Amino acid sequence: MASKPTYESEIAFQSDRRKAAVEFIKIVSDLWHDSAIELVLFRNPLLDQNVSEILKLHDYAGEFVHKPISIFDSVEMARAIKVLNLPASKLDIGKLTFEFHKEEVSNHNTAVFLSKKLKAAKHQPKLKPKDVVLYGFGRIGRLVARELMGKSGGGSQLRLRAIVTRDKISQSSLEKRAALLRSDSVHGDFNGTVRVDTKLQALIINGMTVYIISATKPEDIDYTIYGINQALIIDNTGAFRDQKALNRHLDSKGAAKVLLTAPGKGIPNIVHGVNHLEHSPEKVRIFSAASCTTNAITPVLKVVEETLGIVHGHLETIHAYTNDQNLVDNMHSKYRRGRAAALNMVITETGAGKAVSKALPALENKLTSNAIRVPVPNGSLAILNLEITKQTTLKKINSLIKTAALSGDLVEQIKYEFNDELVSSDIVGCAAPAIYDSKATIVGSNGKNIILYVWYDNEFGYSHQVIRLAKYIAKVRRFTYY
Repeated sequence: MASKPTYESEIAFQSDRRKAAVEFIKIVSDLWHDSAIELVLFRNPLLDQNVSEILKLHDYAGEFVHKPISIFDSVEMARAIKVLNLPASKLDIGKLTFEFHKEEVSNHNTAVFLSKKLKAAKHQPKLKPKDVVLYGFGRIGRLVARELMGKSGGGSQLRLRAIVTRDKISQSSLEKRAALLRSDSVHGDFNGTVRVDTKLQALIINGMTVYIISATKPEDIDYTIYGINQALIIDNTGAFRDQKALNRHLDSKGAAKVLLTAPGKGIPNIVHGVNHLEHSPEKVRIFSAASCTTNAITPVLKVVEETLGIVHGHLETIHAYTNDQNLVDNMHSKYRRGRAAALNMVITETGAGKAVSKALPALENKLTSNAIRVPVPNGSLAILNLEITKQTTLKKINSLIKTAALSGDLVEQIKYEFNDELVSSDIVGCAAPAIYDSKATIVGSNGKNIILYVWYDNEFGYSHQVIRLAKYIAKVRRFTYY
């Protein structure tokens, strides 16, 4: 019988872990600020995390690959990365560590292993940052702004230069915009500084000037007077939805490309990771990032369609209420949405079922869909009831999704969850657009009917998909190792 560890030995071990985490945090920070190299742990961000969060992420990593991923392993790997002289990159240190141990590298030579795995980085062309303008500053706009400004500096790929609003600019309006950026009832406080510069008509975010421009017609704006050129315009107003309307952005001076944060008509609707490579930024100037629900379900549906085949299915999304609903019962252009959002479950339509086919043509006319808006401000759940071509089992379908979340084209899009007690508040703040609830999966007795539960932060997760697509459009994607 093995001897039990003493309390003192446990304290000493935890102390060593926390010291290692402190060193790891410093290396992560140095790599980002000195070399524009961002480390993640199975796609979970490591920048600006505290010691406890770092250790918690390592626990998740170990569970994900069924093999302990210790903080000591990560420190060793991070030290080796630091001396490699790599270009701007985004590296999954969890996957690198996992592969290092899996391959049983001779003499455990970390430097040799990394040089082999990351050799393609040496051929990465130098990136030129792209100017970005947020046209509209609502829920998605502010989250995109937080993310872009939280990673501003020498390693910036996208530089937020201006925000366009419809209201007249004044000291009061600037202060209100700043307050909404600083504090959020769902996502908490912004981890940075925001102050107002009335003279410049700008917000100073983390020391960087972001101009606030008042306009009602996009074509009337001259961005060049603000030093903005060849900018990517991210339209999150919802006011312009088709190619003709969105083309008005391109009539403004200093604009080069447009990205709509909503489903669009007559333009490519993109779910990054699924179909973005089908539309070249060299040929297309206007893109749509589709909807939050479409981004949540399409990656999972792609895995199922390509491995098991889909005959037909139904999507039901249990969706957080949105600001187009009424706080109290009142007139609304849509039936039922006029009823008080915080007091009712509200059946409404969603176009996500049809929209999937724009990214996955094989699913055209195979999915029906509906939505139920529920009294939570954020955090949604898509339920996919699918009849499939090939028989499967609970173990097999979960394994297929887990494999897709570990390697391949969808590692940024799918997060595999093990939690037995997962609820909507747990997924708020997750950067993946699709969070697969492995414990909720149901497989019918014939093996050809499956019910999959996919959670998504309809604000935060979707905003990160917008940013991923924006980097592709702007051609500023760094070398990545996932």
